[in-house]
Amino acid sequence: MQRRCSVQSAALVGVEAIPVHVEVVVMSGLPGISIVGMPDAAVRESQERVKSAIKASGFTMPGDKIVINLAPGSIRKTGAGFDLPIACAILGATGQVDPRVMSSFLLVGELSLGGKVRPVPGTLPCALLARHLGLKFAVPADAEDAVPLEGLDQRQIKSLGEMRLCDLLPAHFKEPGQAPPLLGFSEIHGHAAAKRAMQIASAGEHGILLMGPPGSGKTMLARAMPSILPPLSESEALEAAAIHSVAGEPVDGILAGMRPFRKPHHSTSMAGLVGGGSPVRPGEISLAHKGVLFLDEIAEFKPASLQALRQPMEAGSISVTRVHGNVDMPAEFMLVAASNPCPCGYYGDPEKPCSCSEQAVRRYQNRIGGPLLDRIDMHVDVWRTDPGTILSSSSEELTSARLREGVMTARSFSSWRHEHLGDAERTRNVQELVASCRMTPACRSLLELSAKTHHMSGRGISRVLAVARTIADLEESETVSDEHILEALGFRMRKGA
Repeated sequence: MQRRCSVQSAALVGVEAIPVHVEVVVMSGLPGISIVGMPDAAVRESQERVKSAIKASGFTMPGDKIVINLAPGSIRKTGAGFDLPIACAILGATGQVDPRVMSSFLLVGELSLGGKVRPVPGTLPCALLARHLGLKFAVPADAEDAVPLEGLDQRQIKSLGEMRLCDLLPAHFKEPGQAPPLLGFSEIHGHAAAKRAMQIASAGEHGILLMGPPGSGKTMLARAMPSILPPLSESEALEAAAIHSVAGEPVDGILAGMRPFRKPHHSTSMAGLVGGGSPVRPGEISLAHKGVLFLDEIAEFKPASLQALRQPMEAGSISVTRVHGNVDMPAEFMLVAASNPCPCGYYGDPEKPCSCSEQAVRRYQNRIGGPLLDRIDMHVDVWRTDPGTILSSSSEELTSARLREGVMTARSFSSWRHEHLGDAERTRNVQELVASCRMTPACRSLLELSAKTHHMSGRGISRVLAVARTIADLEESETVSDEHILEALGFRMRKGA
């Protein structure tokens, strides 16, 4: 006679939780456990943890043949998160717990040999899936990425033994931590033009390249950018936090409204940057979703890794292809890059001579690659600040509060244009962008002449228009004027190299 039980669980595919049915059949035959449904080594090893946990929790491990099916069989199952649903399905099939109660839960968790339930990466995406399926969610007690979700009944589980009564207590969530203090622009003296550029980039979510000699303040300017970005909305925070949950990263700051700020080292591999591995895990560009990806010393990154950024920068997502199919992950990030202009760092410096040959300078800057440079909207030269300015205590510095006020004004005006003037919320082509600019014939002629003079590509022209539109939004202007075009061209055409 066969005894059956099915429990709902989940598997992570990229940054998304996919429903998985854990089906157990206990039948007559030689004692043993067989797991089918494309399990990896960690899932196959679960049988030893499950046996020990069941016995340590006061239950009886059946001495019959046990077949466990993880459906659908077309998706590879990875990790130790299937320990808890497998154990519960075995207990339900043998009548030691009520299978009808367990069928109302989505279960994910690793078991210790003593029966304790441990959290696994991806608790938040699994909770979102449970809400979508209309199920309760059993939250491991030590889960750092567990958060209250409207419309979801979450119950706390500390050990397998608590399933005996199937009456789990409501989950307790830790208080959200305070956002860590941010570096402000008031702590950076001088650099008025660079600060203006950072404000424009933040207002329009434009990519920006900061180039200048060592010690000129490029890294500090980039690190201060989060202080002028608007906070994440609730939906954006959940979307970004789910990605960090899958990667095992802290989610407190994101849930508090802080936009992600990722700063990978230049030795990061391509898989670490764009995502990959087996199983596929999000890379830095996905962890920077809805935030900033800061590439310091961008010329030191592997050229192949940099060129892999080109498609995600335009599409806002990354598709990783593997034998078992494609895995799509979101990657809407704002790129902030910093670089020295040459190997010694002083090419174009008016005070310190450069020791590099022209060939060395060209080779160094070509490491970034023309196609990627063409996709970075703003190129800004950053020079060292005068020592007197650094030592002064002037109160006329552009503070983060003042810059952030402009950013919020520009974004609010952009939303107003979308609602009242019919402009596209996110311009998807040049025609929509040109229409939103409302240029006069003279302004259009100025842009055409500049494009011909500087041999600009079609993408370069559209990028200048996008920056000019953002500058006009900062001034709450419905039309893009000559001054806006000229300022945008100034940020496109670098003078330092």
